[in-house]
Amino acid sequence: MPNPHVTRGLQAAAAQGAEAAPSEVPDLSTVWLRTFLEVARHGSFTVAARELGWTQSAVSRQIAALEAALGGAPLFDRLPRGVRPTAHGRALLPHARELLSRLRAAGRELAALRDAAGGLLRVGAFATADAGLVPRAIAAFRARHPGVTLTREEGLTPALLSRLTEGELDLAVVSTTGGALPGDAYDLHHLLDETLYVALPAGHALAGASELRLPQFAADDWISGSPRIEGSLLEPALRHGFRPRVAHVVAEWTAKQGYVAAGLGVALVPALAAEGVRPDIALVPVRDEGAPPRTVYAATARDRTPAPATHPFLTALREAAVR
Repeated sequence: MPNPHVTRGLQAAAAQGAEAAPSEVPDLSTVWLRTFLEVARHGSFTVAARELGWTQSAVSRQIAALEAALGGAPLFDRLPRGVRPTAHGRALLPHARELLSRLRAAGRELAALRDAAGGLLRVGAFATADAGLVPRAIAAFRARHPGVTLTREEGLTPALLSRLTEGELDLAVVSTTGGALPGDAYDLHHLLDETLYVALPAGHALAGASELRLPQFAADDWISGSPRIEGSLLEPALRHGFRPRVAHVVAEWTAKQGYVAAGLGVALVPALAAEGVRPDIALVPVRDEGAPPRTVYAATARDRTPAPATHPFLTALREAAVR
């Protein structure tokens, strides 16, 4: 029996008519093109019909419909034994092959996207998450989805959320210390609540304590990534009635450890950055019952169809957060 697309194709050809202007793009059925290529390959309507699982008359009707859609010129010369492409048929052959090849490639690419076996995933993360959380998630994700191209960029939480809502990222790993993140254009997926540590030189008198409170360092110099206290890890100190004195502004965590080890000040270190601590500094947990935790989220854009690889990567992030 003919493919259901054949009837629709014939109807389209009849509606269009055989007198279509040469400058118009013809409305072609892929079934017609496939039939055309089978007939050309085998040089026979009968063999093409057998390969396609149709009747010979169905194949003839499809070729006739294709000829009509292309202006009426015959595509095959009927010979005593089989058929042979005409000049029009020979001209059509490379285009038909290319069109069907491109459609097959599109189908494969779409299937790969659907199965998270291909495509592109754009991920952003704040610097501390890149110390361990995000690399572990990327490693697990790539092992499961090696065909997906993953790009990563680093930035501050506000900038990452902006790029996410503008469609320039598929997922962003962000954080907040106290209070909700502004905006409603994204969904937040909780990953973890971080413990904060105070980093001290190994020989510091308090280096062996089981836990410490921020007011104990009200008179100390601080190493911080920003001269501004508000919006930084040091902001909870303001609730305790003192403004930390930032003696050195150092952005990178490894460099902060170097300043602490040299006795130039103390620093707050979130748990995500604590994995590669130097042996000449000590990390002591900060106890602050009234302080909200530093919370880490994966953010995805709301009201936008996610890239198929987004959810598998979110799963990898959650697994890495558990570790």
